[in-house]
Order: sequence, then C-alpha cells, then structure tokens
Amino acid sequence: MKTILAAFTALALCVSPVAYAPAAAQQELLDYDTIHHPVVDDEAMVVSQNELASRIGARIMARGGNAVDAAVATAFALSVTLPRAGNLGGGGFMLVYLANEKRTVAIDYRSAAPAAAEAKLFLDRKGNREDNADRGHMASGVPGTVAGLKLAHERWGSLPWEEVVRPAADLARDGIVVTRDLSEALRWGRKRLSNSDAAISTFFKPDGTPYRYGERLKQPELAWTLDRIASMGAEDFYSGEIADRIVADMEAHGGLIAKADLQAYEAKIREPISTTYRGLNVVTMPPASSGGVALLEMLNMLERFNLKEMGHNSASTVHVLSETMKLAYADRRQSMGDPDFVQNPVEVLISKAYAQERAKQISRERSSPPEAISPFDPMAYESPDTTHFSVVDKQGNIVSNTYTLGSSFGSGVVVEGAGFLLDNQIKNFSLRVDVPGATFSNSEMNRIEPGKRMLSSMTPTIVFRDDQPYLVVGSPGGSTIINTVLQIILNVADHDMNIAEATFAPRMHQNWKPSELEIEPGFNVDALRVLQSLGHKIEERDTIGSAQTIMIENGQILGAADPRRPGSAAIGVGNLRLGDEAP
Repeated sequence: MKTILAAFTALALCVSPVAYAPAAAQQELLDYDTIHHPVVDDEAMVVSQNELASRIGARIMARGGNAVDAAVATAFALSVTLPRAGNLGGGGFMLVYLANEKRTVAIDYRSAAPAAAEAKLFLDRKGNREDNADRGHMASGVPGTVAGLKLAHERWGSLPWEEVVRPAADLARDGIVVTRDLSEALRWGRKRLSNSDAAISTFFKPDGTPYRYGERLKQPELAWTLDRIASMGAEDFYSGEIADRIVADMEAHGGLIAKADLQAYEAKIREPISTTYRGLNVVTMPPASSGGVALLEMLNMLERFNLKEMGHNSASTVHVLSETMKLAYADRRQSMGDPDFVQNPVEVLISKAYAQERAKQISRERSSPPEAISPFDPMAYESPDTTHFSVVDKQGNIVSNTYTLGSSFGSGVVVEGAGFLLDNQIKNFSLRVDVPGATFSNSEMNRIEPGKRMLSSMTPTIVFRDDQPYLVVGSPGGSTIINTVLQIILNVADHDMNIAEATFAPRMHQNWKPSELEIEPGFNVDALRVLQSLGHKIEERDTIGSAQTIMIENGQILGAADPRRPGSAAIGVGNLRLGDEAP
C-alpha cells in the first residue's frame, strides 16, 4: 500500500518516485527532501516558454524524431504561439550536442545589417539615436531564424523537413486559444504594433479590440508563409515568394532590406567556447554573442571564492557576484564584435590567467563605482523579450536554443501578406558618433557595417559532468541573460540545488552602467541592508529572465519551466506515451 501511495503522490507532483522518494526504508510517512521538483521523464523532453510549443516538440520525438527535429518544430510553433518573441523574422543562436560524436557545435543565425544600413540614418544632428533604429521598417536586420533552423535540420535532423514544419502551419491556420499571457501582451503591445496596418489586422479584431483570453486567434497569412517554408523549403524565405513580399513591404514603407540582402544571408557554424568550473565543463556560444565570453569570464573569476561556504544569496555572495558582473560587463562593452569583421580577444578574456588578475580588483569591503571600471555597455538597448528552449532526446542529443525579435514584438512591423513580425535589431549596433554630449557612446568592434551581425547577450549553454551532458541552460532577458545563466549554474554547482530549485530561486542582476544592483523579491532584508552599507544601490524588480532548463542525472531527464513568465512548460515524451495528447 505504501508503494502505491508513493507512486501516486509522485505522479501528482510530476516527479519520479525513484528519483525523489525518501531514502529511509522504514519511514512511515511519505516525505520529500525539497520544496520544488522538476518534471521527470525517462525518454526525452522539451522545455519552452509555451506549453503548446513544448508539446509539439515532444510529439515530434514521440514519432521518432531527434532533438534537432523537435527544436525546429518547437521554434516554428513559437512563431505562432508566442508572437512577441518566437519568430521567423528575427535571429538567434543554437548549441547542438551530438551524442554519437560526443561533440558540440554552435550555429550563429543572428540577424545582419542590410547593405544600405549606415549609422547616419539612425542619428539626429546631435548624434542621438533616432526612434527608427527601434521601431518601423528601418529598424529590421536581415532575419536569420529560418536559415538557422534549416541549417540545423540539414546537418542533423532525421525526419522530413515538411513533417517538422507542418504542425506550426496547422496551428496558424486552425488558430490558437488565446492565453491570459498572450491577451495581456497584445494589450500592452498595441502601441508598438499600431504603426503597422498588417500587425493590427493580424493581432486585433476588426473592431480594433485585442483578442481576449479564451478566444481563438487565427493567422492565415502566417499559415501561408509556413506552408511555403514547409513545402518549398527555407529558400522561399530568402529568394522566393516570401522574399518578394518582404521586399515589397520594405519598398512600400522605406525599409532597408533588399532582395540581395536576403539572398546573401547565411547561417554559420562556429566553434563553441568553454571553461571548467568546480569540475564541470561549461560549453557556450562564441561571438557574435558576447554572452558566452562574459559567462566564462565570470565563472573563472568566481572559482576563486568559496560560494558554498558563503551561502546562497547571502550578502557576501551577492556582493562578490555583483563585483564580478561589473568587471565582465565592462570587458564585453568594447572587446567583441561579429567575428567575420573583427578579431575578438576571446582566448584572453576566457583564460584562467586573465580571470586571476581581474579578480584581484574585487574588494570584499565595498562596492566599486562604475566609473572606476569603465563607462559603457553596448547592450544597454537590448530588450528582455527573447525566448529560450531546451531539448534532450532519448539518444542523448541536445539542443540549447535562444532566439529573438529584439524588443517585444520586434519592430512592430508585420510583413504585409506574410503574417510574421520583423526584428528591431539595428538598435543593438554601436551606432558610430563623435558628437560631444551624445547620449551613448560606441564600441568600434560593434559598429554598424553592411552584412555585419550585431552583438547579443544570448547565451545558450550546455554543461558537462564527467564528460557527459548534465545541464541545458538558457534564458531571455536582454543584458540579464548572462547573469541568469550564471546563477543557475552556480545554484547547482555551488549550492547543491536540483534543477527546479536552481531555476526558481530569486535572482539578482548587476550591469555596469546603470550601476544599480537589481534584485527580485525573496532576498533576505538583513542581507540587503548589509549590501547597502557596502555601497550598493538596491533596485527591486519584478522578475529577471525566463530560463527553460534541463538536468540529466541518474538516467533521467529532469526539466524545469521557469514560472516567471506564464505558460511555460516542460513536456516529457513519456507523458505523451501515457496518453497525454490533448493540446
């Protein structure tokens, strides 16, 4: 009877009785050793910011697809279900771990500047950034998402391309039930969308009101685009009828993307970067992501501090994290750019020797003012509305993917007749200006050039233990992405948390400028008072990041969907095999 009760209770909590049942054989009452539990599966799993998208990816694997097939299906589904961040008209970064080859590859499908883009188009007479770098047709870089997903599938997918794209097309055609999260997003996103007639007709009803919770939103023009991508291939997006509609929309509204820009775009395979931390091997993205370099630099510095002994989110730990973050964020502001255009000093920045010297600047007694380090971070204009998903299949293949439109709903522009939003990534370049008194400065490495990819904070990461995959981590959140990924790794490596505890724990964020130490609710009040006495300026925030994470341990796949943004879900293939097939 006790065995039946344990199994039933564990199922109700979405945890495995094997992994989390009490150790004491003679225990009379069922108990668990943690408050927060991951979703557990013995086969495969998708964790994303939208339950329906996670379920679609899991179904692909239940039908025999691998992690790459599931990632492609999930990404396309998010373009339907999470329009403020999931996308066809943006770009991102993907890590793929190939179990048979025991190697990890990185795919860079970051958006790129059109050939006609130059800094003066986005600056006023005083050298200040104009709104056209953030909103409207001129703000859009050449989209990389479709090319990136196609590259991953061509190299490592197992199911036919059409089979993995088709579920998203069907979703767009048949419609999705509007969640409370989507309803609220449309309400506050109306201002950004209001300058695009196609956006208004896509996301709002004929009377101009937004779709509400429980109503069905159909996107027939997006369905047309996804049908073309499924049947004609990714090439149609860059050189076929979809490309023609993008260009026609640009020409009609003064945008910069030309047919030649689309035809020239390439997703690129790059070599991941890595370091060791507490016996773990942390593998992450190289530039054009600045996030991976900063993450590894911080881990190398923090290895010199006994964070476990200092305690999770204690004043001592938060102070050391804050000072470390300042140093790494200062370094990334001027040292990196698109590797096809500049020589990045990556090996220096992620070296143990450099970290040792940099860590000497961390004072345990006071907070360092930003002017004592350096004055500028080029990611200050990066939006927190990106999205991440993680996938593990039964063969042990892994995908860690982060992609974005930039701001929520990107540029606010929906391509007329094609139904998808375009990014606003031009704002992430350092727009060159030498005018005294300009509101922001430059990083020469990240200045805008035709065909160049703008820097990003996106940091998809895979962590290995004893040469085996252990953690799959990533998050949206603009400049907070790197620090979110960092804290999840520290929570596991230093503070012995399970992946749910590590994902749910309160977070902090320290940029370099502005210099405020940002904290979520849940920090000890006395610790905050100590931090203030050390000179930290505390700023309370609602939430930081939205990490969708996986841990692989004892032969089980443990998933944690971040509760910070409603609607996220970890879906295991084993659950689907038990008959959980409802949307």
